[in-house]
Amino acid sequence: MSLAETFQFMIDQPLLGLAVAAILVTTLGGMLRRSAPTPARILQGVGNFALVATLLLTIVQVARFTTGSDFALPQLGMPAQRIEGSETRIPLAKDGHFWLQAKVNGHSRRFLVDTGATLTAISETTAIEASVPQNPVRRTLRMRTANGTVDAELATIAELRFGNIVARDLDAVVAPGLENTNVIGMNLLTRLASWRVEGNTMILVPRNPQSGS
Repeated sequence: MSLAETFQFMIDQPLLGLAVAAILVTTLGGMLRRSAPTPARILQGVGNFALVATLLLTIVQVARFTTGSDFALPQLGMPAQRIEGSETRIPLAKDGHFWLQAKVNGHSRRFLVDTGATLTAISETTAIEASVPQNPVRRTLRMRTANGTVDAELATIAELRFGNIVARDLDAVVAPGLENTNVIGMNLLTRLASWRVEGNTMILVPRNPQSGS
């Protein structure tokens, strides 16, 4: 791997870059311990702090964004969700999945509701057309899809709206392997007051019902 490739890899993996920098700073502090003890202690303290911060950030990222779900491909003939009182009801589609029509930053898209997915996921096409920005600190995740394991980028959806439900500043991943599939994950469902499945209907109850979309 060339120097340029190594540098680009570090940019794509900021936590790894932070860990490497922390190790270098700590090592430099150890080398200066005899000739400059005070600066050496400062460098070692900074390096150790950065290593601890890297470890904590890595744990947080894994806890929030790990998903082992296999995503289904989109199907035709999806029944429409409906609002009844304070609930949004989603009927089971013929393919055995719950599908809904949602708006991502105002752009209408179909979503599969996947209770096995930790995080909401959108396709590259959806991200581009709905102007969904990637996270300022790039974070690449490995994610399984129906087409195999792919690299996914962390992003934030400004507004996702369907039925009487609105989710703002929603964490999501942009995955090329999803093709035209978008997925509602548990990070959105846990924002609701409750959700359940009764027979062939998924019932979603928001904390603050919005006007129907």
